[in-house]
Amino acid sequence: MQAIVTAVSSSPGHSFSKSNRGVIRLLAGLGVEGDAHLGTTVKHRSRVAKDPSQPNLRQVHLIHAELHDELREVGFNVSAGAMGENVTTRGIDLLGLPAGARLLIGASAVIEVTGLRNPCVQIDRFQKGLMKAVLGKDEQGNLVRKSGIMAIVLQGGEVRSGDVIRVELPPGPPRPLAVV
Repeated sequence: MQAIVTAVSSSPGHSFSKSNRGVIRLLAGLGVEGDAHLGTTVKHRSRVAKDPSQPNLRQVHLIHAELHDELREVGFNVSAGAMGENVTTRGIDLLGLPAGARLLIGASAVIEVTGLRNPCVQIDRFQKGLMKAVLGKDEQGNLVRKSGIMAIVLQGGEVRSGDVIRVELPPGPPRPLAVV
């Protein structure tokens, strides 16, 4: 199956969910044009409170549509953008990508995976019990965060539903994703 974008979303305010759009524009070094998380330094409110000069490693949030499918099967009402992602994908193992992997999206956009999204209490405010549903354990008992990955924009461009996603793995041994 070819990896594709199934939806794009953004929000000018710090709301939990983002509205679906026909197209979003990624801006190199900044993020999603018109989105509350646009910028070179952190925009997530809890991180700004700690140190507003930290680099923004969370310019673009991606979630795999397969997670939405999984959550709907157990009774949650989720759709693209509902969990705050900018780009919803299908056919790519986002959580299995190493840090530093590059995603070439559509005609010109290039983003670099920085790490995992750590779900916060807002997720349970959105739908009770959703936090537990997006956290799991692997065979060794390690915590697995399923609520998507974060990236920075290396090369800007427009991204829309139906765009193909190509993966370029970084050189050297893979670095597992950590929370950013």
